[in-house]
Amino acid sequence: MPAAKKPDIPLPTAPAAPPIVLPTMVEVKKKQPEEEALERAREQARLEQEKLAAEKLRQSELIAEAQREATRQEQVKQKAARTEQAARIETARIEAERQELARQETLRKEQAKQEEMTRQEQLRQEAARAEQAARADAARKEAERNELARQENLRREAIRQEQARQEEKSRQEAAHQEAERKEAARQEQVRQAQQDAARQDAAKQEAARLEQARKEQAQLEKAKQEAEREERLRAIGRQLNEEAAQRDAALKNPSRSLLPTVSGLRRGWLFGRADPNADLVQYAEAMSKKFELNMAFDMLRELVKQRHVPPMVTVAIRADGSVEKVTFVVSSGVPAIDEAIRKVIATYAPFGAFPPALSRQYDVIEVRRTWVFDTAIRLQ
Repeated sequence: MPAAKKPDIPLPTAPAAPPIVLPTMVEVKKKQPEEEALERAREQARLEQEKLAAEKLRQSELIAEAQREATRQEQVKQKAARTEQAARIETARIEAERQELARQETLRKEQAKQEEMTRQEQLRQEAARAEQAARADAARKEAERNELARQENLRREAIRQEQARQEEKSRQEAAHQEAERKEAARQEQVRQAQQDAARQDAAKQEAARLEQARKEQAQLEKAKQEAEREERLRAIGRQLNEEAAQRDAALKNPSRSLLPTVSGLRRGWLFGRADPNADLVQYAEAMSKKFELNMAFDMLRELVKQRHVPPMVTVAIRADGSVEKVTFVVSSGVPAIDEAIRKVIATYAPFGAFPPALSRQYDVIEVRRTWVFDTAIRLQ
């Protein structure tokens, strides 16, 4: 704050008081009454002067106070003016700053808007590039798929054409072979016709002779077959009687049910599928399944096309599953079929060791079954 300005008006000063001269004691005594009055007058005058001086001093102080107040008011006024001016300057500064901030905010928003527009444009361009790349990739994939489809169609067409060529070649080859076969057949027919023509007369004469011989041979063959049939029936009857007698003896005397042979082996018999001994029946069924479920029929397929009777075969099996012997109770009437049956049995042997319960009873079991041939082997 600036120092207070001194007023330019000179302040009044009190007049100097007259010097006081103290009287002596003698003078006091002589002049006491007059002097006391004079003294009082002087004192009165002095008091008046002092009063005037004090009044003047007070007036001077009032004037000085008024001047100081005026100076203070001027200073306050000047300070208020300076304060107002500073406030106006501060207001103008704040307004300028506000306007600058508003301008900067406007510029920032404009810049942000430009940046956003630039970013949106970049995103749009990027999306356009991505879409273009996707379309290009889709077009490439579509082209690849079309190319693969075209190549596959070409390959299939090539295969189809090759198959057609092969089929045509096969048809031509077949036609050629058929033509050759027909030509060979025609030539054979011609040759046969020539031979037939040459043999026709002799054949007629031979036919008459052979017809007579055939009739005679047929009669002999029929008589022989009847004799063999009667012999087989008698053999079957004897075998059945023996087996029935053995079963009856076994039932009457259980201690002899094992029927030991000269070799001392314990033997069991199963004729057909039924028997009280479940272990024996189960083992025989397992053996039969080996013939029925396997490809054994292929060994007899062509042979059994010949006329024959269902053979009845007995297979003797040792405890270790090996075959002791094969006996034809009834022959098929065709030696080749009987021999093929033996080979089938030998092929599928051994048939497995006896289970413990069965091995404790028998050393050998004989299973008799009738062999029937249709689409497979059936053991009855």
